[in-house]
Amino acid sequence: MERVLAMILAGGRGTRMEILCQGRPKPALPFAGKFRVIDFSLSNCYHSQIDNIAVLTDYQRSNIANYLRRWHLVNNSPKNFHILEPKNSSYKGTADAVYENLDYLERHGTDSLLVLAGDHVYKMDYRKMLTFHRRVKADVTVGVVSVPITQAHRFGCLSVGPEKRIVDFVEKPRLPQSNLVSMGIYLFSRDVLAKRLIADAPQPNSPHDFGYAILPRMVREDRVFAYEFKDYWQDIGTPESYYKANMDLARETPAFSLDGSWPVLTEDNSWLPSRKSAHAIVKNSIVSPGCVIKGHVENSVLSPGVCIEEEAIVKNSVLMSNVFVGYHSVVNSCVLDEGVNIGKFCFLGFGASPVPNGDVSVLGRSVAIPPHTAIGCKSKVLPNVTCADFTSRTVPQGAVIAPRSVSSPAEEVLDTRLKSYSL
Repeated sequence: MERVLAMILAGGRGTRMEILCQGRPKPALPFAGKFRVIDFSLSNCYHSQIDNIAVLTDYQRSNIANYLRRWHLVNNSPKNFHILEPKNSSYKGTADAVYENLDYLERHGTDSLLVLAGDHVYKMDYRKMLTFHRRVKADVTVGVVSVPITQAHRFGCLSVGPEKRIVDFVEKPRLPQSNLVSMGIYLFSRDVLAKRLIADAPQPNSPHDFGYAILPRMVREDRVFAYEFKDYWQDIGTPESYYKANMDLARETPAFSLDGSWPVLTEDNSWLPSRKSAHAIVKNSIVSPGCVIKGHVENSVLSPGVCIEEEAIVKNSVLMSNVFVGYHSVVNSCVLDEGVNIGKFCFLGFGASPVPNGDVSVLGRSVAIPPHTAIGCKSKVLPNVTCADFTSRTVPQGAVIAPRSVSSPAEEVLDTRLKSYSL
């Protein structure tokens, strides 16, 4: 039986996620209520019966390592479950992360290495990809999906020939020539990968990245094939894609079930069951344990500990844990991070479309909104903004609000956008 090791890359800073990943690695981002984004890759490994898993951490490594230990303990995952930190200060890129751990591959006698991103939402049986990899005698097999051509520039774009052999690969091209893109899932033959990583490591101008450096060379010199995945997949790369993926699971017909025969596994947070008052209304929503709902919730995702007060309305929104929405307030098309507190008679997201789209407002951790405040759609409120930071109760669409005592690039944006009124 071929020995397979899965390495999950979970060290990215998630810079495009902006305030949602300040002080938080993207794979640890709460998702679909009680889950974390990395739960999907971990669960896929578990159900695919891969019994050798290593998670490579970097940014905020202690944060995600603590979560991974809890996940491992609760889900009785394989004994060969390891958390690997950089041997030096930080990894230089995705390829460098694996290069630094080649000794781990040698110690575990791996034949094939499955490299996974820790920030994708999907359900996939990796055994089917492995069967394809063996059949075509590939040096590397790349998991691929078709996306709208307008979105292809965000990914590695590729072209294929007979038997799905990849003949061209360009990472994040300005003008994509194909809508077939890499999922960031790679199945390597160990010896060929080791050779390529060792050759890349000393190159001073290399980005030491699979998409930019390793895959293009392998396409020219090795047997590289595409394994096409045709089910739901979403890269959590931006606040908009994070919002969309949550909405895809909260709609009347979800993109897929979080339970069923291939359940998404997470840590046991031991919350009490959610509670609804007699007048509460909940439609097409994910409501996690520990929530208290007295108002109206529709097309939304509520993480544990959320409280929605009487006459409050939450629509088309994602609320992370311990969010409080005050009496008679409206939250529409928003992402609210952990611990956000909304006062009474507020309106967040005014001007947003009645159906979920890109008009999303994002509020960072521990933000407090004073009563009778209106915030327009497409706005951003940085973490730790307090009621004292508001001297106006109407915030226009597209505004960026920072704590007044903190000087930051976001505050400079605030100054230029809001010159015409006092914040």
